[in-house]
Amino acid sequence: QVQLVESGGGLVQAGDSLRLSCAASGRTFSGYAMGWFRQAPGKEREFVAAISWRGGVTYYGDSVKGRFVISRDNAKNTVYLQMNSLEPEDTAVYYCAASPGGGRSVRQYDYWGQGTQVTVSS
Repeated sequence: QVQLVESGGGLVQAGDSLRLSCAASGRTFSGYAMGWFRQAPGKEREFVAAISWRGGVTYYGDSVKGRFVISRDNAKNTVYLQMNSLEPEDTAVYYCAASPGGGRSVRQYDYWGQGTQVTVSS
């Protein structure tokens, strides 16, 4: 089992930045690829970003590419999502998740956090 706890969400204005954190505990964190997803009301959960277990490979959803940066610190069992140039369309609950192999689909992730709300006002 891997337990994941997100933090860092909040209410910001368009153009602001925010950094989310996801702290992991339980099984070896460094053996898992990590991802961030988000879900807005009435919409399906959307892939945001993912990072390989060593951190050498990162990839992003089209809607956040160039604005968001995913990173991880395996010594601290933590993955981060730096969000820049936030837009009202980024408003959602953000979830981190752990996967043996990574990917862009929710079905590829075995463990999920409870989510943290990000609200961007215009």
